[in-house]
Amino acid sequence: MRLIEAANYEEMCAKAANIIIFQVKEKTDSVLGLATGSTMLGVYKQLVEDHRKNGTSYRNVRTVNLDEYIGLAPDHPNSYRYYMNQYLFSHIDIPLSQTYIPNGASSDVEAECQRYEQLIESLGGIDLQILGIGRNGHIGFNEPGTPFSVPTHVVELAPSTRQANARFFPSLEEVPRQAITMGIATIMKSRHILLLASGTAKAAIMAKLFEETVTTDVPASVLHTHPNVTVIADREALSLVPDETRKVYGT
Repeated sequence: MRLIEAANYEEMCAKAANIIIFQVKEKTDSVLGLATGSTMLGVYKQLVEDHRKNGTSYRNVRTVNLDEYIGLAPDHPNSYRYYMNQYLFSHIDIPLSQTYIPNGASSDVEAECQRYEQLIESLGGIDLQILGIGRNGHIGFNEPGTPFSVPTHVVELAPSTRQANARFFPSLEEVPRQAITMGIATIMKSRHILLLASGTAKAAIMAKLFEETVTTDVPASVLHTHPNVTVIADREALSLVPDETRKVYGT
C-alpha cells in the first residue's frame, strides 16, 4: 500500500483522475471498476474535462460499478446507474453497452449477483478499481463483519451507512435497506486498487486503516494484503494519522 497525500479535495481528485487517464491511455480496452458517492464527483468532473479538452477516448473501455441499491429502477434519480450516466457516461465517448452496473430491480437478486460475478470474469477481471471508504470502514457496501472471501452478494445496509446516504433522499425512510455489492473477494482480484478519502469525517477511519491490523471489523483493512494499492487522501482525512506512519507509506 502506498500513500499519496493531497492538500485538499480538488488536488485529491486531480491526482486520482491522472491515474485513471494514464490507465486508459496505456491500455485502451481497460476494465475500470467505478464507484459512486460525493467523493467521486470531483474525479469524474476531471475526467469529463480532460475528455473535452484532450480527447482521451473511452470508446474501448469497459466499466463495472461496485454496487446498486435493491429496489431502485435504473432510471430512478437515486440509483447508481442514474448517477453514473449523469456525472460521467453521458459526457464521454464510452458506449453505454460497455458500462455495467448490478440490476437492483431484478426479480431474482441472488441470480443477479451470480450473473454480475460471471460478467466480471468474462471481461478478464478489473484492471483498476476505484474505491471510497465509509466512515465504518466499508468498501463497496461490504459492511463490518463481512467475510473477506465473499463474491458479489446481497447486503443489509448498516444504519450508519443509510444515515450517511440519507442526504441524497427525501427522508431516511426512503433510503433502501439492501444493496447488491461487489464482494471483497471480487474487489481483491483487481490488478490495481485506488482508494480515495477526503475530509475530516474520514479522519478517524483512515487512522484505523493505517493501524495495519487486518480485521473484518474494518473491511478496508484487507487492502493491506493486496500487492498493488494506492491511497490518495487529503490533509483533513489524514489529520489523525501520525507523521511517522505517513512516512512509512508515503511515496
